[in-house]
Amino acid sequence: MRISKNFVQCMVLAALMMMIVPSLGCRDRGVYHDPYYHDDHPAASEQPYYNRWEQETHRTHVDLSKRSQDEQKQYWDWRHQQH
Repeated sequence: MRISKNFVQCMVLAALMMMIVPSLGCRDRGVYHDPYYHDDHPAASEQPYYNRWEQETHRTHVDLSKRSQDEQKQYWDWRHQQH
């Protein structure tokens, strides 16, 4: 039985994808990175601020990373005014 070159290339590519895709979800959940102000915030201490922002702006709870870029920008702007 002869295995074609294209089949082998597809199998190698599939194996690489199987290794890469799971690692994308393994980022450190202990830190929120603020791309607008270029700083990091420990998730444990950031959560109360985020919860307060959701309440004050009458939003339902959604994880910050799942919000639109516009809403994330609104949050980080609000957050940096809280200091």
